[in-house]
Amino acid sequence: MSNRIILPRLMEVGAGASRKAPEVLAALGCSNPLIISDPMMVKLGYVDNLQAALSEAGVASDLFADTLPEPTEASILAGVDKVKAGNYDAIIALGGGSPIDSAKAISILGKFGGQMRDYKFPRDVSEQGLPIIAIPTTAGTGSEATRFTIITDADKDEKMLCVGLGFMPAAALIDYELTLSVPARVTADTGIDALTHAIEAYVSAKANPYSDSQALAAMKLLGPNLRTAYHQPDNREAREAMMLGSTLAGIAFSAASVALVHGMSRPIGAFFHVPHGLSNAMLLPTVTAFSLDSAPERYADCARAIGAALQSDDTDTANAKLIAELRALNEELEVPSPAAYGIDETRYFELRATMAEQALASGSPGNNPRVPSVDELIDLYAAVWNQQ
Repeated sequence: MSNRIILPRLMEVGAGASRKAPEVLAALGCSNPLIISDPMMVKLGYVDNLQAALSEAGVASDLFADTLPEPTEASILAGVDKVKAGNYDAIIALGGGSPIDSAKAISILGKFGGQMRDYKFPRDVSEQGLPIIAIPTTAGTGSEATRFTIITDADKDEKMLCVGLGFMPAAALIDYELTLSVPARVTADTGIDALTHAIEAYVSAKANPYSDSQALAAMKLLGPNLRTAYHQPDNREAREAMMLGSTLAGIAFSAASVALVHGMSRPIGAFFHVPHGLSNAMLLPTVTAFSLDSAPERYADCARAIGAALQSDDTDTANAKLIAELRALNEELEVPSPAAYGIDETRYFELRATMAEQALASGSPGNNPRVPSVDELIDLYAAVWNQQ
């Protein structure tokens, strides 16, 4: 069986990669970009730096900087209207996963119209919107190298998974220097998000030799460097490893899909406005323990790749060390349980069945080594309530 691998047409990787935006625009035959970002990127001066680099190359640019964390369809409508009214030939998405996901949705809706729900999974979105140059500023989502976007339907409290070639950026500028200012909490959440991508890609039912190679490489970068990046934000070697690991993890799960952690995570984010990476972190140890016996050799490989187990450890020993490491990582990086985060307990437990149904409907749990029933999902939501 063959596997279709979809990647950005061009990737620039390393210190200063973001300054290559004018050259990349020219390589794509584009000259009139709309920058899509968020208020924090403006505050940090990253937008000004990007616009200055473009201006020096004789490229005028426009800006939409009103994207929000965990984007909803309502939050991107102004950007969609801007694209429809403008004459842009490209989008430059600057920021974390939310601006990049927003840019992907704006690219499609701005060109083809409709509502985001029209494009949700299981539809395969092959339409080509405006070409996107993605410049990530966090080491986490890997959205710069994936064919996915996540947009929340606020009316239904549902995070909609949208999939297809149309959401793959045309280019990605992967500059770890942009992550040096990322605070510890975001470093932790996005880093565990990237680790989750790599692990789930490796154990996914859709895993393949290509995705395996990327996932293992990602885990070997992420596992030994996440704590260092968290505790030593100026450590350039750790930041560089985390950034590359995040992109490789994105490539891996774009080729193999994610699994149960992500399926359960999206409803928590939609109903309780928990950042995506953090809700993944809340779930990862418990869901991994639930899944271990259905793919023991695969999880043991993960334990060895992240440095939690020795190459000489047998499968059972490696897997015990994996669960211990994931729990220790959550403790050291101060990942709260849903209870400690402040989620209302009554509402959380009342919504477990709805969250379980939404999780299954997303399709991601079907890729898990152990595919849960609705009742098992309800029990898993209860199990993580007060666990790190």
